[in-house]
Amino acid sequence: MSKLIKLNKKEYENFVINHKSKSHFLQSYSWGEFSKEKKNLFPYYLGLVSDNGKIMAAALLLQKKLPFNLCYFYIPRGFVIDFNNKDLVKMMTEEIKKFCKEKKAIFFKIDPDIIHSQFNYLGQKVEVSSDQQKILQTLRSLGYKHLGFTKNFETSQPRYTFRIDLNQDLDTIIDHFSKTTKQRINKAKKLGIEVEIGTEEDLDTFYQLMMLTENRKDFVSFSKDYYKTQYQILKKDHMIVLFLGKVNTKEIIKNYEEELKKVQDALQNIDTETLSKSAKNKVKNLTSQKENLIKEINKFKLAKAKYGSTIPLSAHMIITYGNKAWVLYAGNHNILTETYTNYATYFEHIKYCKEQGIEIYDQFGTIGDLSSDNPRLGLHEFKKKFGGNYIEFLGEFDYILKPFLYFVFQKLVPFYRNIVKNKSKRELKNEIEGNK
Repeated sequence: MSKLIKLNKKEYENFVINHKSKSHFLQSYSWGEFSKEKKNLFPYYLGLVSDNGKIMAAALLLQKKLPFNLCYFYIPRGFVIDFNNKDLVKMMTEEIKKFCKEKKAIFFKIDPDIIHSQFNYLGQKVEVSSDQQKILQTLRSLGYKHLGFTKNFETSQPRYTFRIDLNQDLDTIIDHFSKTTKQRINKAKKLGIEVEIGTEEDLDTFYQLMMLTENRKDFVSFSKDYYKTQYQILKKDHMIVLFLGKVNTKEIIKNYEEELKKVQDALQNIDTETLSKSAKNKVKNLTSQKENLIKEINKFKLAKAKYGSTIPLSAHMIITYGNKAWVLYAGNHNILTETYTNYATYFEHIKYCKEQGIEIYDQFGTIGDLSSDNPRLGLHEFKKKFGGNYIEFLGEFDYILKPFLYFVFQKLVPFYRNIVKNKSKRELKNEIEGNK
C-alpha cells in the first residue's frame, strides 16, 4: 500500500531532477527554500512511496498561511509524476488531499507542465499525443477545477512559452532564427560586444538594468534583496547563471575612426577634376559613409563620457535544472540599443546551455492573445525571433477542500493583489527616481 512521506533533500532531488519529462526548477528543493525565505511560503517536500520504499511520485507543496489558522497550498508545475497513469495520479491526489486537510487548507493548486498545443518556428501545428489531451479529462474526473484557457499572464506561471530543442546542432538552431535576428547578432559581433558570466558582485548592475526595464515597460517585479537572496540560494546548487552583455565604447570608437580614415583616404584619391558618372556615385557613397561614421563616433564618445569605456547594457538571469534551462529575467539599458547587445546576450546563453548538455531552453513566458493592441505583443515577437516551438500548457487546476471559504477567498484576492501591485509600483518609481 502506498503512502505519502516527507523526503529529505537527497531523496527528493534524486527523484525530481532525474524525472526528465516533469522536472522543473519550480519543483526544486532550492526553489522551496527560496520561497520560504522571500515569498512567505513554507515548503513541504513529499513523496508517494510503495511498500518497498520506492518513490513513485513527488511534489513540492508551498503553504500560504491565512488568518484563522487556515491556509492554501500551491504545487508549482504540479506533481512530479506520470500523468498518463490515472491510477497513480488518483493515489497521489488522495494522499495530497489528506495532507492538506490536516493542515486546514481551503484548496490546493497545481499547474502541470503538460503541453496542450504547440507550433513550430514556421507556425505549423505540431501534433500533441492523445495521451496528453486526455489528462485534462482525467484531472476533472478526479475532482480538480480547471481555471480555464487564459491568454495572458493571469496565472501563477506562464501558460505560453517558447522552447528551443537544444538536441539540434547549433547550425540548425541558428537557421531557425529570424533573418533580422541573425543580422543583429552579426552586427553585435562586428561591434565587439562582450558577453560574460557575472558573479554576485554584478547583482547591483543586474538590478539597475531590471529597474530600467520595469520602468520602461510599466511592470513591477522585485526588490534588490529578493534577487540577491534568490541568486545566493540557487547558486549553492549550481542552478543560476548571470550573463552580462557589455559594449566597449573605447574599442568601437577606435574601430570607427580606423574606418573613417580609410573612407577619407579613398575620397582624397579620387580625381575630382574629371569625374565620370561611376566616380560621382562613388564620391556620393563615400561621403555618406563618412557622415554616418562621424555621427556614430560622436554618439559613442558621448556615451563614453557619461558612462565610461565599458557599459553593461544587458543582464540576463538563467536558471538550469536537470535537462532544462529557463531565461528567468532579462534587464536591458535604454541606450545604444542599436548595438543589439540584448540579441548577442541571448545567443551566448543559448550556446552556453547547449555546451552544458541542456536539452530544452525555455524562454519562460509569452502570451496567447496575439491581437495587435496587446501591450505584450512586442515581448512575444522578440522571443519568437529565436525560433523555438510556441507552446501552450494545460493551465491551472484547483482542488477545493472548503467550498464556501474558497468562494470568499476568490472574491477577496483580486482586491488585495491590486493594492500590493499599486504599492509596488509606487515604491519602484521612488527607487528609480532616487537613483537618478
